[in-house]
Amino acid sequence: MAKKSKRQQAGGTPATVALAAADVPFTLHAYAHDPAHPSYGEEAAEALGVSPDRVFKTLVAEVDGELTVAVVPVSGQLDLKALASAVGGKRAAMADPALAERTTGYVRGGISPLGQRKRLRTVVDASASAHPTIYVSAGRRALEVELTPTALTTLTTATLSPITRP
Repeated sequence: MAKKSKRQQAGGTPATVALAAADVPFTLHAYAHDPAHPSYGEEAAEALGVSPDRVFKTLVAEVDGELTVAVVPVSGQLDLKALASAVGGKRAAMADPALAERTTGYVRGGISPLGQRKRLRTVVDASASAHPTIYVSAGRRALEVELTPTALTTLTTATLSPITRP
């Protein structure tokens, strides 16, 4: 039997390769993606049978012209003012989707906070710390990685801050 590479063992995305290389415990969860579903994050929560408070979406915003990653629960919305404040900025706006894809190396709906082509400043919503594990994109649509909030913030050198509004 052929030996599998770390990339194959880890699910084959830059995010899962980064997790395997860091020797961080994680669990992959795949599900069937429905292209007609209106929300990637809500679809993941429903398909996996997990509370939307534990499934986090990765959004790319521009804060004072600098791309910044926001990781927020799918049950809420990103508060752009709070994100700007969390990184010491004045104004934030959602980044152009094509720029976010080029910079991170992932497609929309599959952007992971882990293993990005260019490491961006990252802020994880403080609500993540209320859960023993959370789910984030593993680097492609219909593939989530479950890990501890501490592992996520450590690997991404993220700041924890309240950046979600209902």
